[in-house]
Amino acid sequence: MAQKIADETDRRILKELTADARITNNELAERVGLSASACLRRLRRLEETGVIKGYTALIDPTAEGFTMTAIASVRLSRQHEDEIQMFETAVRSWDEVLECHLVTGSRDYVLKVMSAGLDQYERFIKEKIARLKCVDTIETSFVMNTIKERRI
Repeated sequence: MAQKIADETDRRILKELTADARITNNELAERVGLSASACLRRLRRLEETGVIKGYTALIDPTAEGFTMTAIASVRLSRQHEDEIQMFETAVRSWDEVLECHLVTGSRDYVLKVMSAGLDQYERFIKEKIARLKCVDTIETSFVMNTIKERRI
């Protein structure tokens, strides 16, 4: 199997795209020290091999009315496949959940949840998470300030 990231030049391409995915190929080539055609070949290979999964816009959450971020830790009542599927299927359908991670330790899942405020978050907990029969406990921490946020 071919190596997905071939060398330091690939890494520089990825770093530049992480900073600005709308950069032109010519500008990207100049920044990483390649010809435009060589840069485009590398970029296409990174896309085709799945290193680059896609391109997206980063939206200010307040533009969508989200002013509060919560981290919810969830423990399921049992580790049965039907309950795991029930929970994961539900989470995928909830717009409030930005991220969901299966984790080790005393909890089963950690969710990053955005809401318009405490009332909306409470409604989300009561009307969505707590209604799932597979959920045993929910523990929430509220984000007071984001010190570092990095996407790769």
